[in-house]
Amino acid sequence: MTTGTVDQTNPPVDALTIKEVEVDLTPIAPGQIVTIEWEGMSVFIRRRTSEEVQAARSVPMEQLRDPEIDEKRAQRSEWLILVGRCTHRGCVPSNLLKGDYGGWLCTCHGSHYDTSGRIRKGPAPKNLEIPPHRFLSDTKVVIGAEPNAAK
Repeated sequence: MTTGTVDQTNPPVDALTIKEVEVDLTPIAPGQIVTIEWEGMSVFIRRRTSEEVQAARSVPMEQLRDPEIDEKRAQRSEWLILVGRCTHRGCVPSNLLKGDYGGWLCTCHGSHYDTSGRIRKGPAPKNLEIPPHRFLSDTKVVIGAEPNAAK
């Protein structure tokens, strides 16, 4: 069998990735984090409580390694949507272990993220990435769609 024949039996690379994923937010309770898959990556969707939002918004910028205000990171204060990939080595931070700042903990190397997904402690150099997304309504979001893109 030649290499060309083997390649023809595999699906095209773009068939393995999903460009947009629509998510129904209705079942997500305040304080809950769900994980979906988009473009072969984990994406965390966190329905933040008012206390989590307040904690994120009260952090002085000079305490942040990668300063970014929470209002820029969350299109809607209650919903935080992040790529679940540590910015240190690409590990997947834990949704169950909140670390020292109530967000996520990457147990591989000890990076701690806050309730806005910002790096607060450990070796990671940057905040968790915000994927492109657009809210269709109060209960539906499309991951992979630019915020102002028309459907």
